[in-house]
Amino acid sequence: MNYVQQLCAQFQLKPFQVENTLKLLDEDNTIPFIARYRKELTGSLDDQLLRELSERYDYLRALQKRREEVLAKIEELGALTDELAHSLDNAKTLAEIEDLYRPYKPKRKTRASVAKEKGLEPLADLIFEQADSSPPLALAVAFVDADKGVETAEDAVQGAMDIIAERISDNAGIRSRLRMLYAAQGVVWSKAATEQDSVYALYYDFSEPVARIAGHRILALDRGEREAYLKVSVTLDAERAMAAVYSATLKATHSPCRDTVMAAAQDAYDRLIQPSVEREVRAALTEKAADAAIRVFAVNLQQLLMQPPVKGSVALGLDPAYRTGCKFAIVDKTGLVLETGVVYPTPPHNRVDEAKKLLSGLMAKHDVDIIAIGNGTASKETEIFTAALIAGLDKQVYYMVVSEAGASVYSASKLAAKEFPQLDVSLRSAISIARRLQDPLAELVKIDPKAIGVGQYQHDMPAKKLGEALDGVVEASVNAVGVNLNTASPALLTRVAGVNAAVADSIVAYREAHGAFQTRAELKKVPKLGPKAFKQAAGFLRVPDAKNVLDNTAVHPESYDAVKALLKACHVTLKSIEKDIAPLNDAVASIGEHAIAEQLGIGVPTLKDILAELAKPGRDVRDSLPKPLLRSDVMEMKDLKPGLILDGTVRNVIDFGVFVDIAVHQDGLVHISQITDRYIKHPSEVLKVGDIVKVQVLSVDVDKKRIALTMKIKEQTEVNA
Repeated sequence: MNYVQQLCAQFQLKPFQVENTLKLLDEDNTIPFIARYRKELTGSLDDQLLRELSERYDYLRALQKRREEVLAKIEELGALTDELAHSLDNAKTLAEIEDLYRPYKPKRKTRASVAKEKGLEPLADLIFEQADSSPPLALAVAFVDADKGVETAEDAVQGAMDIIAERISDNAGIRSRLRMLYAAQGVVWSKAATEQDSVYALYYDFSEPVARIAGHRILALDRGEREAYLKVSVTLDAERAMAAVYSATLKATHSPCRDTVMAAAQDAYDRLIQPSVEREVRAALTEKAADAAIRVFAVNLQQLLMQPPVKGSVALGLDPAYRTGCKFAIVDKTGLVLETGVVYPTPPHNRVDEAKKLLSGLMAKHDVDIIAIGNGTASKETEIFTAALIAGLDKQVYYMVVSEAGASVYSASKLAAKEFPQLDVSLRSAISIARRLQDPLAELVKIDPKAIGVGQYQHDMPAKKLGEALDGVVEASVNAVGVNLNTASPALLTRVAGVNAAVADSIVAYREAHGAFQTRAELKKVPKLGPKAFKQAAGFLRVPDAKNVLDNTAVHPESYDAVKALLKACHVTLKSIEKDIAPLNDAVASIGEHAIAEQLGIGVPTLKDILAELAKPGRDVRDSLPKPLLRSDVMEMKDLKPGLILDGTVRNVIDFGVFVDIAVHQDGLVHISQITDRYIKHPSEVLKVGDIVKVQVLSVDVDKKRIALTMKIKEQTEVNA
């Protein structure tokens, strides 16, 4: 199989890009490393396209492996023909290969296999060929044999029909044609399976064409069926279906066997083909919907991980609750825990004054700048308490409600127990909430991505596929930002290209034994971190206080000599360009990028990356993104009125809209039709998680806790919530 040719066609790439990428992957280079440091070889393919290319490459290899297995098995049976071999060679999907293998695949006992044991296959051949002028019953007389269980000619014909039905069912062309018909003309139906009211009531009498049904509806139908609220089916017009079956089976127009073959074909469709193809169509719809949902989840997760950190702030984290009280943790600017404890400002305790006194004293003692409130149980009451608390302080302090999704998972994990063995599980959650505001990426990498909750139906997704996609997003985000070698936790280090758990632990152990790393080169002394891991990881690890400023950039050590040569050729030094990068840029422009890149023995993409890093050493790519929306006051849901305009933060992007936090504890929904005046296929075309947006209230249902919002703002007095 020519993988390069197929991948070039599918991804619209040049042969050199695919050839080099496949070679790099086969050499076990990581995708972040390839994307960042092998741009000349790949034509600057980004990490997302590289992942898609890698996944497709894996699929094609699995396809080829299965093709070879099937060819070998059919050849063993002595049934391989040139036509079948050609069909297998040209099969583009695993489904096509399995269809071609179906007639030769070992089967459990079936009506057809029983008929074959009775010696009725020759009769089936005669009837199916429709060439004999004798009627089926006349042909069947010769096959009556009481010893074999064939008592009458009618029994023989029935057995032959069973064989013909299975033969028709095993026809790859018929199945392929029916799948296409289902995709183009099929209809998805759902009916109520119960008289109970439920969230699936919308689907109690529902239908929509297969070609148009949205992915989120498929996932909702699947879940409703699993929970026994719905009965779901996919139907195809029977006449169209049978026309496709007949066209592949009926041969002689006036044969006396024609009606018998038609009856066998009808039986094949009703008993064997239709249930099987319907299952396949359902599975394909679910797979397509799941893939789309995983893509949405991955995009949302990437945007959440890349939220700008609130740097240089001492943070108070509050993990709200009713009966067990509000757990709190104060962490310093580096995330070091300073104080932990519990206060009881919410019902049923309502010890508000006591909580204010304790927290205001600790906030003054540690000079707290910002407060992070978890958005779970009792969040609204805690937010009201917080607004009152900061109103009585001598300095301006802001707060932000942060998602606490996954905080409880982390707090009860082995990782949290290792990090804070002396602390109660609930207090660990408060620490996580505080740190999420300071540096979302560093904290969220400690949590299973599936538990972060920025998708739809994530618990219904194929676990392996979802896990791989989300792990890829976390890896890409961590490596895009870079990691401080002297402060990174083992959980963060394991997300660096080329670093596994054992190497991460070894880095931390070395750091604890020898003190802070002074250079990147010192990594070579770390046990278990060999040359291969160093090459993959070094460019993504930073040493902020290193003597060599390059150790705090994304410039890979393999390019350090090129940087020295560049500076020499342009008559500048590292110290001089720290103050003014212009002379270096002017010199490069006068010599020419291509000329100087060739002189240095590097490519133009690498040269451009080096120049960008030298312009802003130690830069954080997240700093250029919109800052989080911080608040100092609070509203309640009952305060909302239609027409009110508010500032909000996009918390989740899904197929049919976005959920926006407008500081009333309950996120409001902006339906896709209310996002913009122009047509969009998906909300992600316009919005992403973390975006700060202006919204207008359309309606409020306090009892059902539903808020409808629009971004198509009409004139109204604006209120900043």
